[in-house]
Amino acid sequence: MPECVAIKRLSLTDFRNYDTLSVAFDGRHVVLAGENGAGKTNLLEAISFLSPGRGLRRASYGEAVRKGAPDGFTIFAEIEGLAGPARIGTTAGGAAEGGQRRVRINGGPVKANEELLDYLRVLWLTPAMDGLFTGPAGDRRRFLDRMVLAVDPEHARRTIDYERAMKGRNRLLSEGRLDPVWLDGLETQMAELGIAILAARRDFVGMLRSLAARTSDEEGPFPRAAVALAGFFDEEELAPAVDLENRFMDLLGAERRRDQAAGRTLTGPHRQDLIVLHEAKAMPAASSSTGEQKALLTGLILAHARLVREMTGAAPILLLDEIAAHLDAGRRAALFDLIDTLGGQAFMTGTDAAMFSALEGRAQFFSVTGGSIAEAGTP
Repeated sequence: MPECVAIKRLSLTDFRNYDTLSVAFDGRHVVLAGENGAGKTNLLEAISFLSPGRGLRRASYGEAVRKGAPDGFTIFAEIEGLAGPARIGTTAGGAAEGGQRRVRINGGPVKANEELLDYLRVLWLTPAMDGLFTGPAGDRRRFLDRMVLAVDPEHARRTIDYERAMKGRNRLLSEGRLDPVWLDGLETQMAELGIAILAARRDFVGMLRSLAARTSDEEGPFPRAAVALAGFFDEEELAPAVDLENRFMDLLGAERRRDQAAGRTLTGPHRQDLIVLHEAKAMPAASSSTGEQKALLTGLILAHARLVREMTGAAPILLLDEIAAHLDAGRRAALFDLIDTLGGQAFMTGTDAAMFSALEGRAQFFSVTGGSIAEAGTP
């Protein structure tokens, strides 16, 4: 297993504002500098498609196809992965693909996109995430599940299967078909999957807490975030999984009429929330200042990256969009040192390459202009 997972070459066809692109990386960090709208974030988004899901923008695949391109997009990467060198290709968006995404690894098709996690883990932080702590619970839940997925590759399948069973139950209720046999079967699936989802989230939160306890004496420029779960069998409701499954099934059975009237299922892991506190101030993250929220989120991403490194033996690929825009020189340098200490490869964007001068010798610098990229010297 390599000490450092890294992308060595990235090639794009008809992706966002890129007609064709092929760029080589030497395994160091990568700084992408250019004006707003040049395509820096598009490059990060392409890399995010080397992991399961819809990428860092959560866009439909069709949205990522270059305007006017007839056959969808293609992303190809040569990587030094968790299992050694690998070639990963993914394509989507074209009529020939039926709007679906296809993934090939080392020339062969994969049965499930979660197989990508056998080769690399990709984490990201973007300006769109700045409102995570004050936004809807659904955004935090998706953020939580992506964090869980990076350490538990089966988590995505559980959540997909749970949503499918829940949609089936909702449909029966909306149609007034209160057949106990069908509903019992769907609710049994929901209970088994729902408690497995809950257990995976609890395990992840526990691992983050354990990591925080082991690094409590480490000082840094980013405040520590304390995390908890709420909204579905809260932490004080500890019991064996089989007991929680039975309790959840009982709740679903008792609430059929209520859920029918509401038009949706009102109890379950799909209603859970991630609670984040500024640990030093014992203050909800949502009540912290905008700057503190950004620092808390950055610290949480870095803690997650350390946890992934511990779990897999190699640091994840980090995608950090406009990461230095609101940091002073001292805090930027400290952040770069923390990223470097992780031992992985980070891709960072900014409008001014000079903001990344502290990375001289530790990063490749590239200039990005409308649909093209060229290596540049250290500013």
